[in-house]
Amino acid sequence: MCGEEAEQFHSRRALLRGAATAAVAVGAAVALPGVAGAATKAETQGSGHHGRGRVPVEKISIQLYSLRTALQADLPGTLSALADIGYRKVELAGTYGRSAEEFRGLLDKNHIKATSTHVGIDGDLDKTIADAKILGNTRANVPWANFDTIDGWKQFAGRMDTAARKFRQAGIPLGYHNHAHEFAPIGGVRPYDVLTRNTNPRYVHLEIDLFWAVEGGMDPVSLYRQHCPRVVQYHVKDRTAAGEMVDPGKGVIDFPRIFRHTRPHLAEYIVEHDNPTDPLSTAQTGFTYLRNVRF
Repeated sequence: MCGEEAEQFHSRRALLRGAATAAVAVGAAVALPGVAGAATKAETQGSGHHGRGRVPVEKISIQLYSLRTALQADLPGTLSALADIGYRKVELAGTYGRSAEEFRGLLDKNHIKATSTHVGIDGDLDKTIADAKILGNTRANVPWANFDTIDGWKQFAGRMDTAARKFRQAGIPLGYHNHAHEFAPIGGVRPYDVLTRNTNPRYVHLEIDLFWAVEGGMDPVSLYRQHCPRVVQYHVKDRTAAGEMVDPGKGVIDFPRIFRHTRPHLAEYIVEHDNPTDPLSTAQTGFTYLRNVRF
């Protein structure tokens, strides 16, 4: 069981005690689970007791949406800069006017693998899957869905389940990437619960965006345990106590706590910032943080 694996070294009592400590440190931010005050976060990362875990470099990736302005301005140069930082994996969000073959050529030139991609499922699915195979994707994720009714979410779940089976036949598992609205109940029912209950866990995995999960009032550790082993990817983006998005490690989300209690089955830790001031600086900050964080 996933919960048992995550608890090998830490009891639930210890977890709750740590959350209580974080709540005291954060003050006004205590209403949001998964966050910690700066001092508590630093202590967590620096403590020898919590220093056993680390993110393997081969599991570090970045969502290229974070670099869209730089990629539009200089696609080859930006990919080269990512390689210089140390990235060997990326998650795609389009190919910036290049064909799948052309984009794959640029990736190969920089020794980067596009292991994951964000895709839609309502267009030409055969073309989407064919391009994903050319690009070398090993996972795909639907990045966004929003419906006003629970029935709308149920219908979407059905379409996603059907699409996921087709993706799986091509050897590319399909998953869903959350924002915050999926955790806001509609008539007392959470859309995220509808989506997960009406898709087959054998075919539909989950990519948890940690910023948006916390923004939606969720504790990422509890969310992981509820849906493990479906959770295979994280979007690692940070927030201030006031809710502003910042680079990983610059805010109050307690990533060491989250990583420490959710290690089993995680395949990728994907750096992201929706609207960075300096995309390549964000890429460097995120990579450095994930290489050095200890948990």
